[in-house]
Amino acid sequence: MTKPKKVALAYSGGLDTSVIIPWLKENYGCEVVAVCGDIGQGGDELNGLQEKALATGASEVFVEDMREEFVSQYLWKLVRSGGVYEHKYLLGTSIARPLLAKKQVEVALATGCDALAHGCTGKGNDQVRFELTYKAFAPHLAVIAPWREWDIVSREDAIEYARKHKVPIAQSTTKIYSRDRNIWHISHEGGALEDPANAAPEEIWMLTKSPADAPDKPAEVAIAFEKGEPVAVNGKPMKAFELLETLNQIGAQHAIGRIDLVENRFVGMKSRGCYETPGGTLIMFAVRELEALALDRGTLHYKQKLALDYAEMVYNGLWFTPLREALDAFFDKTAEPVTGEVKLRLYKGNIDPVSRKSPNSLYSLDIASFTMGASYDQKDALGFINLIGLPIKVRAALAGKSK
Repeated sequence: MTKPKKVALAYSGGLDTSVIIPWLKENYGCEVVAVCGDIGQGGDELNGLQEKALATGASEVFVEDMREEFVSQYLWKLVRSGGVYEHKYLLGTSIARPLLAKKQVEVALATGCDALAHGCTGKGNDQVRFELTYKAFAPHLAVIAPWREWDIVSREDAIEYARKHKVPIAQSTTKIYSRDRNIWHISHEGGALEDPANAAPEEIWMLTKSPADAPDKPAEVAIAFEKGEPVAVNGKPMKAFELLETLNQIGAQHAIGRIDLVENRFVGMKSRGCYETPGGTLIMFAVRELEALALDRGTLHYKQKLALDYAEMVYNGLWFTPLREALDAFFDKTAEPVTGEVKLRLYKGNIDPVSRKSPNSLYSLDIASFTMGASYDQKDALGFINLIGLPIKVRAALAGKSK
């Protein structure tokens, strides 16, 4: 590869991308444009980010506000799909990468960059998510992945490199967890978590209270939806980002949304991570309750099957593909009747449904009631069972003859 002259780096200000700026300048002699997306990771991570990038060698820094776009155009699609990876993971990191990489490409093209760079390791999923997005929007740009090139082989090595090059970082050899945060979640990896035999230390959790410290009295929260999209909390309409922030605060207070997961990475290995997704957990729980009212059995069950495929596509970085767009069209259609309100009771990490209401409810009290009514003739069940059971009856008869 011809050495690039100007590289757009996906920049977070964390350990890896902090040392990549001086490393790129040292090894490629190139100009570095740092690109960061604000997707709700919070002021602590963004404060001083521009100054830090410039101080460590970046020639330009772009911090793009993508919070509302992230929630309304990415997270709400995930909610409508019902996609959850391996029963637990609500895809907080996975769903963010395509948007960040797309913005990085846009800045690269606008500023005349001839290469793209990221801080993903050669063992992780994120390298795939970033680079598949690059291929979708700028396949002609070269890609530099320092973790696949440099001599740094551990977080400790990266910390030492930062020390030698006077790069300010928050990590130390005694505080070496790798974290990714946005408005949907925060992930924790590394350190004591690498061994799945170790219990997750209480110190890792940053958003949610522990069940032991959560309030001793349960709380209730009502979430309203229109066509599968959350639109109000406790009767108050809100914009997408504000709504999610509100539910994060409520859920975190009551220890909602912690998971500890051994997952199968796309690159083939297993890894262990802990995730906190308080607001997202409430939303996904509530929308499932509403779908149970508003969707017929065939549609609901088929949607649940496709949700598994959707979650895997998001996890594997296949966001900008025709199949994902086609699946979204299906989920948009199935979400049309998913309008109404669900009230949840929260108590020390647990969620229980209190009420479910929808103008499109298919639940008929007259039919479902144990009180016998005119809307359902129980004698019809005999013919139904006989027809369903006919192949079973024939097979049993055949087996009897063979004895």
